[in-house]
Amino acid sequence: MNEQTDKYLDQLAKKVMKDAPLETPSFDFTNTVMSQVSGLSHNKVIAYKPLISKTGWIFILVGFLILVFFVLFGNQTSSSGWLNTIDFSMFSNNGIAQALSNFKIPSFTISKTLTYAIVLFGVMVCIQISFLKHHFNQRFEN
Repeated sequence: MNEQTDKYLDQLAKKVMKDAPLETPSFDFTNTVMSQVSGLSHNKVIAYKPLISKTGWIFILVGFLILVFFVLFGNQTSSSGWLNTIDFSMFSNNGIAQALSNFKIPSFTISKTLTYAIVLFGVMVCIQISFLKHHFNQRFEN
C-alpha cells in the first residue's frame, strides 16, 4: 500500500511540474535586490585601538630615560626632599618587624629604595585603574 501512495505522489509531482510554467525573475531583479541590500544598516565594527597610543609610549620612554639618566648621573647626596617629610616608621616599626626580631634577625629594616618602590607601585596602580576605567567606559558607550 505504501508503494501505491509513493507512485501516486510521484505521478502527481510530475504532472504539476509539467503543467507549471517556467518562472523567471524580472529584468531588474539583481538591481532591486542589491538596492535593498545596500539599504540595510551596517553593523558597527569596533576597530582596534591600542590602550596606550604611540605618543603615550614616547612620553613613557622619555620619562624612563630621564629617570635612568638621573639615577646614573644625578646628585648622589641625600638631601631633605619632599619624601622625607612623610613618616615611614610604620613600615619598620610594625608587628612583622618585631616578630622577626624575636627570631634572631636583628638587622631587619626596610630600605629607602623598597619604600620608594612600594609607594611608586601604589601610585601606578591607582593611575592604571583610572585609565582602564575610562577606557572601558568609552568602549561600552559605543
